[in-house]
Amino acid sequence: LTVVKSSDKDTVPAAGEKDGDSPEEEPWEKALKTTVVDLEVGEFRGHKVSVWDLLHSKYIPKENRKELLELYQAGELTLEQVKTVVSTIVTKAEAARAEQLANASSPRAESAVAEAEHTQLQED
Repeated sequence: LTVVKSSDKDTVPAAGEKDGDSPEEEPWEKALKTTVVDLEVGEFRGHKVSVWDLLHSKYIPKENRKELLELYQAGELTLEQVKTVVSTIVTKAEAARAEQLANASSPRAESAVAEAEHTQLQED
């Protein structure tokens, strides 16, 4: 019986592992989720979004998110700093995307691309 009990214990998630839907949020996590940013760019235009959502948006690379969260948890970054960093990343990424779209739709860019491709073909 003891053997069964101890193997039961193994199936209980370790303290470090949290259920995705556990009601207990870390204070730092809660702070990120309740701090909202007003970003007038891309999909966030016109509505407030939490720092947490920004961190987990497509604009923030996984490594950056991990690094920011670690620094924030370690107390090396304040909530305000995290907010500023993610807002800046998202704003820049969206600006770059808008610029790319604008360039892509302009006839000048298309002819430049065509020329570049043409040159490459000749080199072969």
